Amino acid sequence: MLSRVADSLYWMSRYFERADNASRVLKATYGLILNPAKFSTEERWYHAVSSLAPGAANHVDPQRALFSLVADPEGSFSIVKCISGARENARQVREEISSEMWEHLNRLFHDVTGFELQPDDDAGAMRIVTLVREGSYRFNGITATTLNHDEAWHFIQLGKYIERACNLCVILDAYFVIGKHPDDLDWVGLLSSCAAFEAYCKACTAELKPDRIANFLLLKPEFPYSVRYSVDCMHEALAAISSLSLSRRTEKVERLIGRLRSMVTYVQIAEIITGLHKYLAGIIEQCRELHAAVHELYIEYPIEVAFQN
Repeated sequence: MLSRVADSLYWMSRYFERADNASRVLKATYGLILNPAKFSTEERWYHAVSSLAPGAANHVDPQRALFSLVADPEGSFSIVKCISGARENARQVREEISSEMWEHLNRLFHDVTGFELQPDDDAGAMRIVTLVREGSYRFNGITATTLNHDEAWHFIQLGKYIERACNLCVILDAYFVIGKHPDDLDWVGLLSSCAAFEAYCKACTAELKPDRIANFLLLKPEFPYSVRYSVDCMHEALAAISSLSLSRRTEKVERLIGRLRSMVTYVQIAEIITGLHKYLAGIIEQCRELHAAVHELYIEYPIEVAFQN
């Protein structure tokens, strides 16, 4: 596979997963601020903004937060910006994806960019959130059922699950931050942001214990929106890419994914809960190193290396 094709498929998947993550977080957060509780609207938006736009949480303006995270054309983390990025990368590799994938993503792009949204139009912003939420289910289903599960598919999976693992760590850090004291409604919001509320209740009962929630979203190997599940899928995708590609220089990537898997496989929540911020930061850093190594190996390699392989 051409490196530019692999790169576009990878980033198409990452951008789409980023938009899907934002839609889940915003839908859950918007539901929370409609419920009376001890926390203010600003406190609710703190969790959302700090998980979706790192570095901006200290400047939360509740009147503009929803608009900024949904439709701000200058905001690199906004839903519209991410859908635009996914669509642009898909456009560059239309011959590698199915026509159904392109048609759905292109239609979704025009749907979410067709709104003339104003900063105070919360109802309009939530319509975009709903469009992306529903569109993500369709796009993932279309991709799984209309695309050959070959090298292109595995690059899509790799991008999707690297993005998901990082997003889950960031949102967990936002809720478990030192000095904040979430109530039961906030824990429901966290689980809903990760599409996990019903799954958690079935596996752990409806008792909302912080350590149980952290264990479920971090270390549950069977749940698709857990860090452990995401890392396992990253490992499967990399193993498949390695077997299908011509590159023989995979030692660094194998070492990095092996170390990352060990961080979520051979650990118990009691060992990390008191130092959760450092643990989550470590996972994010490992994902960044893995991302850089994959790009170096499969996408940005010098021409001499290609001839060596």
